[in-house]
Amino acid sequence: MQVKAYEQGPSLGLARNLHEKIESRTATVAVIGLGYVGLPLALAFAEAGFRTIGLDLDRRKIEQLQRSETYVQHLGPERVAHAIESGALLPTDEFRRLADADAILVAVPTPLTPQREPDMSHVRATTEAIASELRPGQLVVLESTTYPGTSEELVKPILEATGLTCGRHFFLAYSPEREDPGNRRFDTRTIPKIVGGVDDVAGDLAVALYSKAVAEVVRVSSARVAEATKLTENVFRAVNIALVNELKVVYDRMGIDVWEVLDAAATKPFGFMRFEPGPGLGGHCIPLDPFYLAWKAREHKVTTRFIELAGEVNVAMPRWVVDKLQQALNDRGRALSGSQVMVLGLAYKRDVDDPRESPAFELLELLTERGAQVSYHDPYVPRMPAMRSWPRLPTLDSTPLDEQTLLAQDAVLIATDHRTIDYARLARLAPLIIDTRGVYREPLPNVVKA
Repeated sequence: MQVKAYEQGPSLGLARNLHEKIESRTATVAVIGLGYVGLPLALAFAEAGFRTIGLDLDRRKIEQLQRSETYVQHLGPERVAHAIESGALLPTDEFRRLADADAILVAVPTPLTPQREPDMSHVRATTEAIASELRPGQLVVLESTTYPGTSEELVKPILEATGLTCGRHFFLAYSPEREDPGNRRFDTRTIPKIVGGVDDVAGDLAVALYSKAVAEVVRVSSARVAEATKLTENVFRAVNIALVNELKVVYDRMGIDVWEVLDAAATKPFGFMRFEPGPGLGGHCIPLDPFYLAWKAREHKVTTRFIELAGEVNVAMPRWVVDKLQQALNDRGRALSGSQVMVLGLAYKRDVDDPRESPAFELLELLTERGAQVSYHDPYVPRMPAMRSWPRLPTLDSTPLDEQTLLAQDAVLIATDHRTIDYARLARLAPLIIDTRGVYREPLPNVVKA
């Protein structure tokens, strides 16, 4: 590492000492938030030879980890068990253990308020917890997706209220999470890591730390650039998904199959990047991040018309799908009210157990509001979790896909196209299928694409 950033000035001793600990892997790393981002991150550092403390307020997660069990299916249970049993990863809900850490990485939720404004309560509360144990020589890195300026405008003042000075007594950086649950080609260790410090010293230290656990670290000039990078990645996806969702609606009116169009367009070897339409956006990032940027842009008197229009298109998709279902039932002489409707897939995307912000919840709520008798099946989500955005939904268990159950349904709505489902059998047994994922490419009399 280039230490010239702090060869002069009061931070020299603290920064050099932390750098030496990182290089010798004697530094202790604490990861706050052991969800789909934090747990893989903690495992990566534990497996890289760092003593790692995993912190979470959810006592159920801590107890499960202490039993050497994992609640994130795509992480091999043997990996978790080895990290726990070897002592490399210590899961705890005791935040006083932050005093033992040399580097503190924050991976807590950044949801939206009901008014679609950033809800920074988790970041604020976590930063206050860090401040209560902050000591000279620590590196703090925020990983939660957020608006540009969060590290400097929110996190830094809370930490400096302790009387310690950023860049002199402690060091602050930002490195956005880039997790893609279920991706078989890339994981925490192989996805390039963006790193930006509030100052050069923090940037140097964060690069040194992450380079020990991640194959490639990409340094940017500041925390603000790093924060903006993550938003840009997800805005790009949200806008392009909105485009194909709008094309789906247009082509549906024209009697054209949008998936056939996309299959054909994808044969072009240049100038086209494929995105998939669906029943709405899911996951923690893409449905939320564009609104973070739009909110921050208003502070600078800029209107993000393109981003907000994409958001409107994507938010409207679940209602459009339910309208298609209702029309399909009407065409068959049935009302939606009182009908038995099974939603197939609760996870937000294929072959994962992650239900965060899944459009399936919105579909279930809309169907319930219109009087349908709803159920769901998902091999990865055996019990519906309580969701902050849909508090009125009942807690359901996944219904088996046996012959009797399928024949009793008036409609099956495919919200998530898990590969474990026998779709040929489904087409034989279900009287009506609403396909929002392009599962069926050949026309079938009981399949309606939506």
